[in-house]
Amino acid sequence: MEHNLLTLDFWRDTVCYEGKTVPTGTLGCAALNLSDKTIQKLAGPCDRLKEFMAGLNMGLPDASMIPAAKEAAEQAMQLLHTCEPFSGIDLDFYLDNLPKAFSEEGVQSFQAYTMGLLMGTLDENATEEYRHGILLGRLTPVLAQLADSLQTYKEAMAEFARLVDADDADRSTDGLAELFGKAFPPEVSFTGTDWMSMMNTTVQYVSVQREDNPAPLLVKRMHYVSFVGLLRSDLFEGLCVGHAPKRCRICGKWFLTVNARHTKYCGGRAPGDKRGRTCRQIGNLKGRESRELAADHPLKQIYERRMNSIRQAVRRGSLDAELAEAMKRIAKDRMYKAVSNPEYARTSYAAEMEQDALMDEARQKENGLPRASRSQ
Repeated sequence: MEHNLLTLDFWRDTVCYEGKTVPTGTLGCAALNLSDKTIQKLAGPCDRLKEFMAGLNMGLPDASMIPAAKEAAEQAMQLLHTCEPFSGIDLDFYLDNLPKAFSEEGVQSFQAYTMGLLMGTLDENATEEYRHGILLGRLTPVLAQLADSLQTYKEAMAEFARLVDADDADRSTDGLAELFGKAFPPEVSFTGTDWMSMMNTTVQYVSVQREDNPAPLLVKRMHYVSFVGLLRSDLFEGLCVGHAPKRCRICGKWFLTVNARHTKYCGGRAPGDKRGRTCRQIGNLKGRESRELAADHPLKQIYERRMNSIRQAVRRGSLDAELAEAMKRIAKDRMYKAVSNPEYARTSYAAEMEQDALMDEARQKENGLPRASRSQ
């Protein structure tokens, strides 16, 4: 099947879900923001699907329940599509195919496919022949347990998320591993029936081509039986490469960081701001003590090194104090530009922070400043 709600492709530090590629950990982090109200709305459709699934699993589905089950599946998919991290789901595909799957023909197709599997009589064209029966068999249990899965994930991850969000938390890969060990000690079973179980999760390696990368990629494809497993796996795979959740100090939402910095603010719109500014923009106005850059972050280190060299040049008498202050202002502006503009940070930021570059711009902006000799 070209669509599967419970399949992830991992490659390096990215994950692909339903055709959309994002940094690993994005799905698990975004799921922390699912509101209890949203999960409660899902509970009704999920309960109706549980009733239908009971009959389907016993091989005795009540035909009168099919219309209600179809409606419940459509409601669950539509509501799920409005929430991150599921907004990228191909809703049109599911809404087009749900009426065919949740039908008497779909039930018969599912039963025939299941019997063929048990008897070993399926031929190579079985997948296409029974496609809507297969879809029914896949979607029903997934959607039936959807509300429970999301609630379990949020509750189980809450304490760990708070650990990695703490101001004194070491968010390096080593630090995240240590925090993981505290939250999930080795005695937690990965083979039993608790929420950490990896039973029924399958792994395969597949060569694929993505739209964002023309070259073939060897990805680790993982198939899950519930959203608990999918979201947990994505979040934990992210931790392995230094990606971790952080809670915005302004809007309160969780967002993913991809390095060890203690970022305080997300890039989303600040709630209630009439000018439409982001939380990061608002945060940067809160004063020097509230700035988001950690002292050991590479962008901040470039800035601090330049501040030190400017101060040393002033002390040696090779740089005029007034010109130095203008250079410091320009350097600070560039540092914050690098924070909000990753492309600038990757390309010209380091070169524009060279002392000669700062001096040249300072002289252009500050008319009348003395032309002191350049420091080495």
